[in-house]
Amino acid sequence: MRLVILDRDGVINEDSDAFIKSPQEWRPLPGSLEAIARLTQAHYHVLVVTNQSGISRGLFDLDTLHQIHARMQLELAHKGGRIDAIYYCPHAPDDGCQCRKPKAGMFRDLATRLKIGLDNVAAIGDSRRDLQAAQAVNARPILVRTGKGRDTEQQGVEGTEVYDDLAAAVDQLLAEQA
Repeated sequence: MRLVILDRDGVINEDSDAFIKSPQEWRPLPGSLEAIARLTQAHYHVLVVTNQSGISRGLFDLDTLHQIHARMQLELAHKGGRIDAIYYCPHAPDDGCQCRKPKAGMFRDLATRLKIGLDNVAAIGDSRRDLQAAQAVNARPILVRTGKGRDTEQQGVEGTEVYDDLAAAVDQLLAEQA
């Protein structure tokens, strides 16, 4: 099974320190939807693993999160792409859960549900916590410079592949399959 795991905010769509709280605030990054469409067309399963602490902070509710994801899926469908599953952690950083990245609970959950290992599965994110969660399950951490990626890169990401954006990372993944 060809599989790619993506973070959402800062990788697929614009990030905001004030959180993405409505479907109207969700705006795709240039080229990201087309990149996911290319993965879909190359028969990859695309999964999103995202921290969404705005829920526990009371900034939006689960229904709104589902509406945001419905908009993302609709816009992707118009480009010929699809996300096969979305895993999210609704907890705040101090809740002590096992699912919030940098912990690997969401990664382990998806591996259990799909009955697969995640060794060397591409996991693309823009933050250190994305990379740490991927490393914890022996996935292939890939950093993009969008979102918080440039700041993350400046902190040092030795041994991690770095690309300008999701489209460039997908170019590399598809070239490896050729």
